[in-house]
Amino acid sequence: MDVPPLSHDDIPGTIVFDGRQAMKGYALNKMCFSFNRAENRDAFKRDEDAYFDSYGIPPDQRSAMKRHDVLALVRSGANIYYLAKWAGILGLNVQQVGALQRGMTEAAFREMLQRESV
Repeated sequence: MDVPPLSHDDIPGTIVFDGRQAMKGYALNKMCFSFNRAENRDAFKRDEDAYFDSYGIPPDQRSAMKRHDVLALVRSGANIYYLAKWAGILGLNVQQVGALQRGMTEAAFREMLQRESV
């Protein structure tokens, strides 16, 4: 019996970072990668909109960044490893980013991690 291949879209609750996602988030990921340099982090803090303009970040991604909507950013093609560079500028730790990605509070996220670790 032949089983049809599983599509990325068939994995509930999962956004697979594949070629399609990479193309959607190319400018955003390139911008976040630039945050490896202190002068770029400073430029972003000074004027987010000008920094967005310099990388051609579209309005939906700009809005998600301003709202700190990690899940919307991931849906729009952001790679979580590059978003970590941006999260560092905001002073967010890994648990805070995980909570944002799941759409929950940091405390609820921490409780979930503790429940699942037993």
